[in-house]
Amino acid sequence: MSSLPRKRFAQHWLQSEKALDKIIAAAALSKSDRILEIGPGTGILTRRIIPEVKYVVGVEIDRDLCKKLLKNLGNQENFLLLQGDILTLDLDGLLAANPSFQNQNKVVANIPYNITGPILEKLLGTIAQPANAYELIVLLVQKEVGDRLTAKKGTKAYGGLSVRIQYLASCEHICDVPAKAFYPPPKVDSVVVRLQPQTAEPPAKNPRRLEILVKQGFANKRKMLRNNLKGITSGDRLTQILEQLKINPQSRAEDLSVSEWVALSNHLASD
Repeated sequence: MSSLPRKRFAQHWLQSEKALDKIIAAAALSKSDRILEIGPGTGILTRRIIPEVKYVVGVEIDRDLCKKLLKNLGNQENFLLLQGDILTLDLDGLLAANPSFQNQNKVVANIPYNITGPILEKLLGTIAQPANAYELIVLLVQKEVGDRLTAKKGTKAYGGLSVRIQYLASCEHICDVPAKAFYPPPKVDSVVVRLQPQTAEPPAKNPRRLEILVKQGFANKRKMLRNNLKGITSGDRLTQILEQLKINPQSRAEDLSVSEWVALSNHLASD
């Protein structure tokens, strides 16, 4: 049985105790917590979590790693391992037979970078359909993605992903994790981010419209908003709304904060 990292699963084993300490601290674990860990891998993070919480549900896609995890951690009464793809696994259905492991309140994970976007949507939902399943999510992600999640308006990293995720959760950069902290080292550096799902204030009157607006607004970052949004409203009407909101009519998508995107959407919804 091999525990060598597999390329097809985008596996890179975290080996830095310092990074593990930061992840555990960011998760603010307590004895009442019910944790979902995506991709426990060799169990290096799992071992740190298990003694601190009520239970851990691990979802691992690699069958060989599942065997190793069960051999090493299967005797822990508060650890349940499920083999499968987190994106397609019927977690609620599988846990129906293990009711004591239901209703996880936190996610702590070193996720596969090649499916970060779908995992974020699985955990947080979308603007139109928020998931609201967890109170705290701590993830180790590719640095480029982490920078986008926490980016402020007007910065190079700020984009449609920033607006969508920040509408659904407060996003905090915890620490950088260099490539050398993994085996084998990935080609990119990483970051730990903490996401705290929340209801946007103010909320969008028409969340689906906001979702479409953000997608179209960022379709071409070089263009001004009034050009990108031509298909949604006239340039004159958009200029009028932007002036009402005290936003420069020549703004580009990255110049608007999340609350300004919501305000713009709400004004358009009343047209």
